[in-house]
Amino acid sequence: MPDTDTMFVLVCGLPGAGKTTVAGEVVDRLGAVRIRTDVVRKDLFEDPQYSDAETDTVYRTVVERADAVLDDDQHVVLDGTFRERDFRTPAYAVAREHGVETVVLKVEADDAVVKRRIRQREGDASDADVSIYEHYRDKFDPIQTDHVVVDNSGSLDETCEQVRRAIDRAQATDPTIT
Repeated sequence: MPDTDTMFVLVCGLPGAGKTTVAGEVVDRLGAVRIRTDVVRKDLFEDPQYSDAETDTVYRTVVERADAVLDDDQHVVLDGTFRERDFRTPAYAVAREHGVETVVLKVEADDAVVKRRIRQREGDASDADVSIYEHYRDKFDPIQTDHVVVDNSGSLDETCEQVRRAIDRAQATDPTIT
């Protein structure tokens, strides 16, 4: 039986779509611990090279940290691209092992909106630029489990309302990944 007091939320999507904005809204709503891949990468690597091995280490560390947070019965939000199924699967496994309510939010935004946001970034932990966005755009593995698409093309209020509805629905229906 799921631990209905604890939630696991995976926020994924392309660079610039607004994952960190959505994750922040979830963190605020739940009082959750956020684990952001961009921050973990910089914690682990002084001069990140974004190699496959480095990326594997980042995602493995994110899942390990999520496991520790769930061990403490705290809500956890994973904030990262999670573009490959192989990055998402271990995260789902940790949530399943803990029997917690699970929500997967895929953040999307119009192409022009994403490019504008990326160009306007300052002081953010993300190093992704428009070329990275374009490279990943066609390489995002389909999500094979129940998930909610959050369209972050509009206003912050519209995005927050979508997040609120997704979390409220999850708390009411207990969508544990099986």
